[in-house]
Amino acid sequence: MSDKSKNDIAWECLFDRHHILEEINEKGLYKISAKVINVEREARLMTKFDHHIQLPNIFKQNHLTIQPDSRGTYVIGRFKSYENISNNACINVQEFSFPENIETLNPTNIYSEAASILCAYNSGIINDLIGQEVSFTVSGRMSTGKFSYSINNSQQNTYCEINVDNSQCEIDGGFEGDDVFVIIEAKNQDVDDFLIRQLYYPYRLWTNKTTKQVIPVFLSYSNDIFSFYIYQFKDDNNYNSIQLLEQKKYQIGSNDIELEDVTDILARTKTTLEPTGVPFPQADVFPRIVDLLMQIYGVNPSLSKEDITINYAFNIRQAGYYADAAIYLGLLEKQRNKDQGVFYLMTEKGSRIMGKNARGRNLALIKCIIERKIFNKTLQAYLDEGEQPNRHLVHEIMRCEQLGLSKTTIERRSQTVFAWINWIMELTQR
Repeated sequence: MSDKSKNDIAWECLFDRHHILEEINEKGLYKISAKVINVEREARLMTKFDHHIQLPNIFKQNHLTIQPDSRGTYVIGRFKSYENISNNACINVQEFSFPENIETLNPTNIYSEAASILCAYNSGIINDLIGQEVSFTVSGRMSTGKFSYSINNSQQNTYCEINVDNSQCEIDGGFEGDDVFVIIEAKNQDVDDFLIRQLYYPYRLWTNKTTKQVIPVFLSYSNDIFSFYIYQFKDDNNYNSIQLLEQKKYQIGSNDIELEDVTDILARTKTTLEPTGVPFPQADVFPRIVDLLMQIYGVNPSLSKEDITINYAFNIRQAGYYADAAIYLGLLEKQRNKDQGVFYLMTEKGSRIMGKNARGRNLALIKCIIERKIFNKTLQAYLDEGEQPNRHLVHEIMRCEQLGLSKTTIERRSQTVFAWINWIMELTQR
């Protein structure tokens, strides 16, 4: 399996032809136009890296990122462009109901960032988040205007000055209250980080256009939970002065799953043989499998590996891992053609499960997991012991299934077993 995407190959050509790395090492940055990028591949696809993991290999190997500074130009340098986020499992999930009179928006089938924001707004979640009644006033693409900012060097204690001249930015949702204007950047997936620029450029634009306090907010919608991260920029001119103030979590309706539900499914589920032709899964974040399934079910009826890396927080290797994990569960199937190469489609079983409401979907996914004997026995051990089972026990369960894996590979793949079982148990603790 090749670890190189089309972006990897195209950027390697550009770096070699234009001696980009040499100039960065000498001058600290390299300025490149969309016209030059387009010679190899469409600039829109070559510069869309919402998460660090999506960066081309040559960028990651040399600690580089890319920032737009006008409508048609970019600067490449060792910039600290991303902000890490962590999901605080201790935060209580608040429940909100959805207005019964709304028929054109379905809160049980949210497949886009726009839909997640609209559902959060119409259910009253946004008002609760901000602490006052707000109006939905702004969304879409717009010009940033002119401003300058400093951005930290990711490898040493220095910074670079970037001058922005009418670059393009996009706001997923802007909400105005009595004394605040809230900018929301939304992702319909579980993520480890986000591109600060997606909040910072709109923030700089609107601090010059309104007298009200501008509040930047990041939203991750995954597995039916709205996770909001409320930030502030301590220094308007410093890109890296972003600071987390608060995290809040919400859900629409009650999707509660009790421990009794899990034990009942376990008692009724018959295990099946390990599937042939698909590797034992190595996908440690189960909500990302759910996110991928939701997108294929609701937005894109087929996705190639390249599509997954462009639109979601996966590199080309992880795209294969997570898609194969869904195949292992019988929810996706893999096909190949000349145009797309390898691509993935929803199975009938997958469509049936993803069409359920949130509670029904999660219960069905639990059943899918514990139909596999290794996961079934591990969950049973968890319930018998009242805590996560001993690693040696899980390794022994895996060895008994004769997976054809080495001892060290079994130890690595057991991480996925623990992660999926923990996901099941966490559903009972919301």
